[in-house]
Amino acid sequence: MQDDPQGEGPATPAEDGPTKAGFVALIGEPNAGKSTLLNRMVGAKVSIVTHKVQTTRARIRGIAMQDRAQIVFIDTPGVFRPRRRLDRAMVAAAWGGAADADVIVLLIEAHRGLTEGAREVIAALQQRLGTRPVALAINKIDKVKAETLLALAEEANTLLPFSKTFMISAEKGYGVQDLKEWLAEQIPRGPWFYPEDQIADLPMRMIAAEVTREKLTLRLHEEIPYQLTVETEKWEERKDGSARIDQIVYVMRDGHKGIVLGKGGETIKAIGAQARADLTEFMGRPVHLFLQVKVRPDWLEESERYSEMGLDFKDGN
Repeated sequence: MQDDPQGEGPATPAEDGPTKAGFVALIGEPNAGKSTLLNRMVGAKVSIVTHKVQTTRARIRGIAMQDRAQIVFIDTPGVFRPRRRLDRAMVAAAWGGAADADVIVLLIEAHRGLTEGAREVIAALQQRLGTRPVALAINKIDKVKAETLLALAEEANTLLPFSKTFMISAEKGYGVQDLKEWLAEQIPRGPWFYPEDQIADLPMRMIAAEVTREKLTLRLHEEIPYQLTVETEKWEERKDGSARIDQIVYVMRDGHKGIVLGKGGETIKAIGAQARADLTEFMGRPVHLFLQVKVRPDWLEESERYSEMGLDFKDGN
């Protein structure tokens, strides 16, 4: 389905025996738990996770191994009714991820049930899925009673006969291994796309920006929920094995800049320290992170910002 991202041909495992490789799209409403499930499947943090909706902007690919199968997950932005250009680009990216996949997993939240938004996603799937297997994953099962789960699964399958239904808790890990094993069975035979120890195909520059944006979102969720973005401006590999990363936080108003900086620069220092700690752990080596805050009132209308987020500016029209 995809050329080898390293440009050196497909990654072939050393052991003998048939291998499998395929793409799986995780779709659903915002905040359904897609990023949490991706991170659980991969075994590392490759996607931004916050309690705020619409935080995933790019189609982040996480890579998981299950026996001889390499499962490449496409964590798509949540599907919702778009209002702004950025919203429209995010929804287009979500359906683009589904179109690229061998298997689709629809996540719905157990305690929210079949909301109007979930029904709209199911209706859209009926028109788009073709012959590909589509699984239903009812997430956050620890929040409702068993009889409620069974009724929800039955109702959802009357709207769309799913290939398989799974009851899971992405946060706690319940049922996730069963889903992973089923996905490994569904994907086609073929050589692996990536080396066995690779867990994501995003450039590290983008992963680093996502980590910082997560910390900003968690800290400033009330003041500036979606009106900021982070770009990695420079990346320097140092002789001692560490990395220097310079990032710019773009906000839309002067007032937002003051909020991000905090009194005496206190807020941005705390955010930088948290992001640096995550990046150091993720990369397994020291990281020197430097953050600047700049006001760009029209960043939501600049094509360069969308490219940095892995989105297509034209899809926002």
